[in-house]
Amino acid sequence: MEKTSKIYVAGHNGLAGYAIVKELKANGYHNLVYKTRDELNLKNLEEVEKFFKNQRPEYVFIAAAKVGGIKANKEKKAEFIYDNLQIQNNLIHLSWKYNVKKLLFLASNCMYPKESLQPIKEEFFLTGAPEPTNDAFAVAKIAGVKMCQAYNQQYGCKFISVVPSSLYGENDNFDLKSCHLLPALIRRFHEAKLRKSNIIELWGSGRPKRELMYARDLARALIFLMRNYETTQLINIGPGQDKSVEEIANIVKEIVGFDGEIVFDKTKPDGVFRKLLDTTKIKDLGWTPKTDLKTGIKKTYDWFKINYASLQNL
Repeated sequence: MEKTSKIYVAGHNGLAGYAIVKELKANGYHNLVYKTRDELNLKNLEEVEKFFKNQRPEYVFIAAAKVGGIKANKEKKAEFIYDNLQIQNNLIHLSWKYNVKKLLFLASNCMYPKESLQPIKEEFFLTGAPEPTNDAFAVAKIAGVKMCQAYNQQYGCKFISVVPSSLYGENDNFDLKSCHLLPALIRRFHEAKLRKSNIIELWGSGRPKRELMYARDLARALIFLMRNYETTQLINIGPGQDKSVEEIANIVKEIVGFDGEIVFDKTKPDGVFRKLLDTTKIKDLGWTPKTDLKTGIKKTYDWFKINYASLQNL
């Protein structure tokens, strides 16, 4: 992948895609193409084919997906499986049809079995059932990985699939109806501080652990893999360490400056108890993350404060 290569980033307005574009530009890649949702409906095969026919990208990053937290995944299973299958089917198939040199598919750690041994190795893929609350999303991502492998086997493509730990960072989704853990904590603590609340109530016991990775670190890893990894097997990306939800909440509380009390509602679901990825493979290739959790959360909160006015209607 040369600096002049034509690179298409699908989902450039999302958390991962936004970080990929910024990191590509920072590294001197300047022949980038991307489209907003209004400009290109990735669920529409005819529209996507027209785009590929006209643009002829050489490299493709698939960071486009319908994503959400526990509540959204549980209540909108049909949307999560349909939208994600349509998007990735179109992008993967047309990347083969229009001779894309290499494609990177962003999968998800929720594909791994709910009862998996920890840390989760790549070979644990498809050895058990995923967490029921987000199984529709997980099945779509599993299909994307198997599709990449099938196209590699049948057509000789170079389509790689990666599994990141849970992401956070600038341009995250802060809509409390659909966002993930970290942006939800940032927004709730910030608004509780503005209201001068004495207490904030969070779902679950606070005991489950989460491995969180700053999105720019993911972007660095993806560019590294696009240049250095070509096997058809999955590869995990993450910091290799996790913290409990309670520990994460207390870090956010400190950074935001909320002085009240945290109470956990144990009648609400915890989700998967732990999802720590084994990242031996990518570290053996020479990649390690640069951003510690406190620094990443501080950068994310600084971005959130600057953009809070535009986020209040979410």
